[in-house]
Amino acid sequence: MGTEETRLVVLRGNSASGKSSVAAGIRERFGRGLALVGQDNLRRVVLRERDRPGAANIGLIDLTARYALDAGFHVVVEGILYAAHYGDMLARLRADHRGPTHGYYLDVPFEETLVRHAGKPQAGEYGEAEMRAWYRHLDLLPGGVETVIGADSSLRETVDRIMSDTGLAGLPPREH
Repeated sequence: MGTEETRLVVLRGNSASGKSSVAAGIRERFGRGLALVGQDNLRRVVLRERDRPGAANIGLIDLTARYALDAGFHVVVEGILYAAHYGDMLARLRADHRGPTHGYYLDVPFEETLVRHAGKPQAGEYGEAEMRAWYRHLDLLPGGVETVIGADSSLRETVDRIMSDTGLAGLPPREH
């Protein structure tokens, strides 16, 4: 799936760890030709589904990423993406992608996620109790396939690092 030139980036972490901001920063920096496959959008908006093992959004994330890669887009898959629920699907994506695949886990302490959540538009939709129930410390995928980025890395530093690591920094955006 994809080509030797397409890049697949998997960006995971707890709620309010900065995943969506980093993904948006990568897309803004890269330009056209980079697809964002957001777990929250597909699960909560498109399907209005709860996060559980075997849920339909897992397959939809997989299909969407595959379709975009096969169409020649670089892809950033981002979300909490619990290892227990999404690990097998992410492993298949990694194995099937012909180009470089990079995984990142944003490691932000629970207390910091609460501070960050307070500044989000959806802060009134859920609070500390829900976030505590969702929080998984270092919920890493097996096999050491993810680079852990700590809370001390600024948004700009994180985007810079991912753009450099993946080679996206040196690739041109799509013209159309």
